[in-house]
Amino acid sequence: MRKLILGGILTLGGILTVNAQCKTVSAITENFDSWKDIDKCWTVQKGKAMLYASEKKVIFYSMTDPKEDMYLITPKVKAGNYTLSLDITDNGGETSLEIFSVGKTSDPKSYISITKPINIAKDKKVISLSLKKDSHIGLKVLLNSVHQAVYVDNLSLKPRK
Repeated sequence: MRKLILGGILTLGGILTVNAQCKTVSAITENFDSWKDIDKCWTVQKGKAMLYASEKKVIFYSMTDPKEDMYLITPKVKAGNYTLSLDITDNGGETSLEIFSVGKTSDPKSYISITKPINIAKDKKVISLSLKKDSHIGLKVLLNSVHQAVYVDNLSLKPRK
């Protein structure tokens, strides 16, 4: 009986520890260089396509399913005004990036667009964001062709003064 209770306490402690490690943040600096898989404090919604970490960046890949809603979602961010910058490129074709405020990562109804879709070119994007409440930030990439890819690197979220 003691082993069962001790095991339950340790399991509960492990669950609480995992959740405690993903705290609400007020800044993010991520170059994805150490990622072998998506970080546990980030979330991916990929539909039938692929969204994964490889080659020191995050890759959105359509495979044979273009037009899938694909999201890379940050850890929860404190309410406030921010500047988001990231390097984003594609392998050709029409692609776009849209930024969302995400209340609950498992509920797509809580995803609220905070920018209009932006065409992806081979340059750095700098976007001003305002979060009215603590939320995750979702990067939605839309791919319009089969075997199309978008590459995200050097993501930075900093408070705006």
